[in-house]
Amino acid sequence: MGELIVRDSIAADLPAILSIYTYEVLNGFATFEEVAPSLQDMASRRNEILNLGFPYLVAERDKQIVGYAYASIYRPRPAYRHSVENSVYVDKDHRGVGAGGALLGTLVSRCENVGLRQIVAIIGDSGNAGSIALHQSQGFQKVGILRSVGLKFDQWVDTVIMQRPLQDGGI
Repeated sequence: MGELIVRDSIAADLPAILSIYTYEVLNGFATFEEVAPSLQDMASRRNEILNLGFPYLVAERDKQIVGYAYASIYRPRPAYRHSVENSVYVDKDHRGVGAGGALLGTLVSRCENVGLRQIVAIIGDSGNAGSIALHQSQGFQKVGILRSVGLKFDQWVDTVIMQRPLQDGGI
């Protein structure tokens, strides 16, 4: 297995990003989206994040995109401008070998470097032990569970809220 590289995403990465995300839309609870977006939709979403100055990263191994992560607006009201929400997705065939940790660690560092104060994870499915453990390994603390707030695949699903201070943003 080759070296894992975390880097800024480029437009050419979008087909691989879309493939990873589409799998989650159609098979998992990591997103509560139920219809996979188009490539154009994913490009627009990425551009919105980049235009706000937030990082949008990919993990690459042997010239293959194996995961991606980004920070986005936590809430649209101005008072929340120093907080972001993170998203991390790893290809189903590359989980458990460090891509998620490398992506999230780099994302946290990049968010600290631009002066943000808090980073929040909204994790779909309280049974998503992998994502919860990933976030805990990067210093996130569980701050709440919203019970049965999503209905996907005819199943009521929780969301877990985790939070991590950035720089001097102690909680």
